[in-house]
This record gives sequence, C-alpha cells and structure tokens, in this order.
Amino acid sequence: MKTYFLNLALILFTLSTLQAQDYVWEKLETEPYRGKQDDIDFINKDIGWYINGHGKIFNTKDGGITWTKQLEQQGTFFRTVEFIDENVGFAGTVGTDYFPNVTDTIPLYGTKDGGKTWKPINYSGPYVKGLCAMDVVKEEYVNHGKLDYKYHIYAVGRVGSPANFMVSHDSGETWESKSMNEECKMLFDIKMFNKNIGFACAASSEDITKANAVILKTTDGGETWKKVYQSIRPYELTWKASFPSEKVGYVTIQSYNPDPNVKQQRVAKTIDGGETWTEINLVEDHQARQFGVGFITENHGYVGTVHSGYETRDGGETWTPVDMGMACNKIKIYNNDEHIYGYAIGVNVLKLNTSK
Repeated sequence: MKTYFLNLALILFTLSTLQAQDYVWEKLETEPYRGKQDDIDFINKDIGWYINGHGKIFNTKDGGITWTKQLEQQGTFFRTVEFIDENVGFAGTVGTDYFPNVTDTIPLYGTKDGGKTWKPINYSGPYVKGLCAMDVVKEEYVNHGKLDYKYHIYAVGRVGSPANFMVSHDSGETWESKSMNEECKMLFDIKMFNKNIGFACAASSEDITKANAVILKTTDGGETWKKVYQSIRPYELTWKASFPSEKVGYVTIQSYNPDPNVKQQRVAKTIDGGETWTEINLVEDHQARQFGVGFITENHGYVGTVHSGYETRDGGETWTPVDMGMACNKIKIYNNDEHIYGYAIGVNVLKLNTSK
C-alpha cells in the first residue's frame, strides 16, 4: 500500500511539473546582420543551418552554441533553406530585380555533403525567378522488400512576383517547375501535410496597393490549387503558416497600408483542416507588421513582428508581448518523440528552451 501511494505521489508530482513547464526564447550568439534574416532549419535538436541575404550559409552541430560559416557568395540573396538529413539540403534564392545588389539568377542550390559545397539545381519547366519557402514530406515505401523512405520537396516564390511552384518527388534528384500566375501573383510560404494535401500563402496582385491576402489549398501535390481564403482589404498578403495539427492552422496576414489610422493586425486561423478560415485580432498597432508564426500546440504559439513578438496560450483569443528580437521571420517548432524544441530567425537567431 505504501508503494502504491509513493507511485501515485510521483505521478502527481510529474504531472504538476509538466504543467508548470514554460518556454523562453534565448538569443544565440551569431554573426551580426543588419536587417531581416529569412530562414533556419534543423534536422534534430543539434544540427541545423541558417541563411541570409548576404549570400551566407551557417551550420551548427551543437544546438546553436557555435556556428560555422559554410558559404559566402556575393550577389546571392538566400531566402529559404531545407535539409532532409545531415548531408542533403537545398537553399533557395529570392532572385534579381527586387533587392539591390542581387545579381544571382539561380533560384535553387543543393548540397550532398552537409553544406560544405553547393551546386545549382537543374529543373524542367518554366523559368523560376526566385523562391521564398520550401517544405519537405517524408514518405515510407517498400524498396526491394524492405521499408525505406523517400522525400517529396516543395518550393514556392516569390515576393514581388512572379508566382512559381517547384517540386521534387525523388529526394531532390530531379525537379519540375510550374507557373502559378493564374492562381495568384506572389507566393511566400508552403506547408504540406503529405505528398498531396497542403497550403500556400499568397497575394492576389503584384501591385501591393491592390493586393489581398490569399491562402491556396492543393489536394493533388500542387497540380491544382483552390482559393480557401482571401482578405477584403488592400495592401495585404499572407506571409507564413504554422499547423500544430492537421485541423488547426495559423497564417500571418501582413498589412502594408500607409495610413497610420489602420492599426489592427490580424491572423488567419482554421479549425477544420484549412477548408475555412477566420480572422482573429493580434494587436492594434500600425507598426506591428507580422512575419513568422509557430505553434507548439493548437493553442500555444508565437508570432514575430517588426519590433518584437507575441505569444498566445488560448488559440489567439489573447496575445502577450514576448521578446523575439526584431523582424522574426521564420519560427520552426519541432516535436520529435515527444521532445519539443524550436528555433527562430530574424535580425537575431533564437532557440526555444524550457524554463521552470
């Protein structure tokens, strides 16, 4: 009987400890950068990469304690990065004719040695001006009588137009491109649930004064897309997406309206797997333009803005300011075997830690 009560007490203590567990964002020591850095990716809690607009790629093997610069390529503006394992990865560029001093017209680079060397990626289809985001789907399949894995890799871009989609169904060995200018004019993010079903963040016009925020859905791996959300206000576009589950998702809505009286910032939310979306209020602040979004659970998540970040614990009903540095553009939260860890990037690079 004594053992029973001791075990029960231990269980109750453990539960109370988990409930008391909190998360904090820690700024990591990285090379200073003036402006917004756009993407970061980790294959586990220790090994990761980040990129920026100065044509630089950095790698860590100790969870961000130290970073090694793997590449510096003048004239290249790296916008997005994704790895499928510790060796094979891809880095997309924003392309020319948008930011100053950018001369690189190659939209996608690949590495097979963990980032030590990078080479341009060949693809079939229409020319891709630039990319803003990528996503990877890992699929199990039977390979000569044994269970194996293949990776489907999806990429979209770009800010400033044109709208293009790229896909590889063989772990990045071959790629195809497709114009999406009929569905939208700009593309900023993509999130795939599996090799067929996913969402893209977009804008209805390349003219920001006429643009509405748009969310597109595909059920056939990007062959066709349908519009599931469009805002009714000009000067808007969707930027980044986070789906803590296949039912619940959040998308940041950016407003570029120059009128200082237009103060309300909004987030789009779905609770039915992206079929319908509602707008929820973030903060009433003209200057709080949104960037990245990342959720730990269906209710607990973060949004980065120009000057800081915001946290919600009730699915967006209320938001509390939290220090995530300026212009936090990409927030990636991983749940691997019940171990939650996260990284984010903007002007700073940050790591999500637990705090009691």
